[in-house]
Amino acid sequence: MATRIRLRRVGRKGQGSFRIVVADSEAARDGRFVATLGHYNPRTNPAEIRVDAERAQAWLARGARPTDTVRSLLQKAGVFGTRPA
Repeated sequence: MATRIRLRRVGRKGQGSFRIVVADSEAARDGRFVATLGHYNPRTNPAEIRVDAERAQAWLARGARPTDTVRSLLQKAGVFGTRPA
């Protein structure tokens, strides 16, 4: 099972926010997931990002690959820095 760290949309129409979850790469966007790592609310000013850094690093160590959007959110949250060249 290839796992991805990605966003899962929650909230009503026009009032969306996102949970940062670990899911099977073939699962639907809002379908089954393995673990919740945090949440992201782009509607606040500034955008609110909360991440359990220890759990996120543990999943990254197990081989879970973040999507591009989640990678940038994790960098902003300080979970990991930029990759070396």
